[in-house]
Amino acid sequence: MTLTLSILDQSAISEGSSAEEGLRQTVELAQRADQWGFHRFWVSEHHDAATLAGSSPEILISHLAAKTDRIRLGSGGVMLPHYSAYKVAENFKVLAGLAPGRIDAGIGRAPGGMPRASYALGEGKPRDVHRYPEQIDELLHYLHDDLPESHPYYGLKATPVTGTTPDVWVLGSSPSSALTAAQKGLPYTFALFINGEGGPQYMNQYLRRFTPSAYYQEPQNNVSVFTVCGETMEDAERIVSSLDLSMIMLEQGMPSNGTPSPEKARNYSYSSYEQSRVLQNRNRMVVGDIDHVERELHRISEEYQTNEIMLTTIAYDFQDKLKSFERIAERML
Repeated sequence: MTLTLSILDQSAISEGSSAEEGLRQTVELAQRADQWGFHRFWVSEHHDAATLAGSSPEILISHLAAKTDRIRLGSGGVMLPHYSAYKVAENFKVLAGLAPGRIDAGIGRAPGGMPRASYALGEGKPRDVHRYPEQIDELLHYLHDDLPESHPYYGLKATPVTGTTPDVWVLGSSPSSALTAAQKGLPYTFALFINGEGGPQYMNQYLRRFTPSAYYQEPQNNVSVFTVCGETMEDAERIVSSLDLSMIMLEQGMPSNGTPSPEKARNYSYSSYEQSRVLQNRNRMVVGDIDHVERELHRISEEYQTNEIMLTTIAYDFQDKLKSFERIAERML
């Protein structure tokens, strides 16, 4: 089966580098992905993060739209409980006007940062995650200009009024997100790179319980996974060692100034617990040479009942990251 391949980029910052460089690399990767034939390019939302530069996906998407020609662009995702659904709709209406037919509005429920960032975004108010399903409904109504008469803002338009409407995707890594997407009749992305357990069951639940909506008659789904494709298996292990250590540092609250180098990872003394965590985290990754990566991506496609996989790559050396995607594109696109 031919796979559709896409990219989710987190604008990671390497040790000794800068946020400006992380953003520049995201732009270059999007341009290369456009040339190589990847289907989508999504960018993430993280707050108060010294290691990730992407805090405002809508702004980054608008810049990428001006720098690319064909590839679909979107958010992976906008953390909707932080915001007004109306303002999110207007942001994406502007994007749809700038890049007609190329915009995806990926939305999520997670905070995208520590509690202090959530409180700062809400000006001291806690996030009301219980309104998330209602916010999704409001976002759809604003995007499609079909607020019901019972809504207190009936007649209000999200402007500009554009000829095309962004596709709304529900992002998640839990059974509740799969159920929300199914009940709302919306496309669904499972974040395998966040949760390496239970994904196939959650995706099956989404597909079985999908209820057609006014906007989508059939289920649409994909899965996102950490992916490192090296020249050899050994080369892939060298590259991914940076991510292995970065995830251990994050899990244990160690201070970090960015993705560590493979040399730093090689010299790090892993405890037995940390070694076991590295192995467990590999459930969220595809790591190897191109033959291994191709086999694994097809396996994941079958396991998750989707023909679209989003690849997420974090590497200390940007050239290693580019070459990883280029190897995959040359073989599979």
